[in-house]
Amino acid sequence: MSPPLHGLVLAGGRSTRMQRDKATLSYQGRNQLDRATELLASCVAQVYVSVRPDQRTDPARARYAQVVDAHEGLGPIAGIAAAQALKPGAAWLVLACDLPYLGCASLAHLLSHRDPLRIATAYRSSHDGLPEPLCAIYEPRSAPLILEYISAGKSCPRKFLIQSDARLLAQPEPRALDNINTPAEYAAARGTLRTPEGPDPMQIKVQYYAILREQAGRSEETVATAARTPRDLYAELQRRHPFSLDADSLRVAINAEFSDWSQPLVEGDAVVFIPPVAGG
Repeated sequence: MSPPLHGLVLAGGRSTRMQRDKATLSYQGRNQLDRATELLASCVAQVYVSVRPDQRTDPARARYAQVVDAHEGLGPIAGIAAAQALKPGAAWLVLACDLPYLGCASLAHLLSHRDPLRIATAYRSSHDGLPEPLCAIYEPRSAPLILEYISAGKSCPRKFLIQSDARLLAQPEPRALDNINTPAEYAAARGTLRTPEGPDPMQIKVQYYAILREQAGRSEETVATAARTPRDLYAELQRRHPFSLDADSLRVAINAEFSDWSQPLVEGDAVVFIPPVAGG
């Protein structure tokens, strides 16, 4: 009989390259964390979310049963080790929270080809043929080996699988495990995954100064927009407000940093349109 199987969504990353929490990024009306937990819930009895200690009360994560990292600075393997310590004797279907192309078919294929006599069952990358450690089933017998691996100062789960007896499968959906790490990748993924009616709207906070504030009749507002860039957003706002300045006469800042007009926007961005200084 196979060991019991639990689900673990890895949501403890710092999202450094994305510059915002990847777990809360929205595709097709749902954020990534909610979507990942829903996918796993269809496959296992109980789903947990892997978090760092400082994320326990985060609103996006606090709604879920949590596994808290016991090792700092180790990345995903810390979450896997913490889950195995929480439920000794259980297997874990582990899933990263930043896989917007992943569907039920890939998870079903993984489960149907699970080999409980191996350390793990995982996919080979469709790009380089190496193991994909963040959509994989880790069997109980991998737990002491993972702790030994960590004790040796190692933390890469892919290298752990490379040196183990994991069963590796070809991906039935070649793009399913492509993850999203940067604002540009996020913008591209939103375009690919758009609904027939067009891209999902994002919530963007906009601030206005000087003449723009006067013409908008407000200093800030939060808008639901499908604009992909600040230039697209400003053009959309010009249809709402009687702005007399064109985009090229302004400067734009995103999240308190001056930006290019073609910088991809992501959910929750704070955008400031800055008119020229009088007399300058």
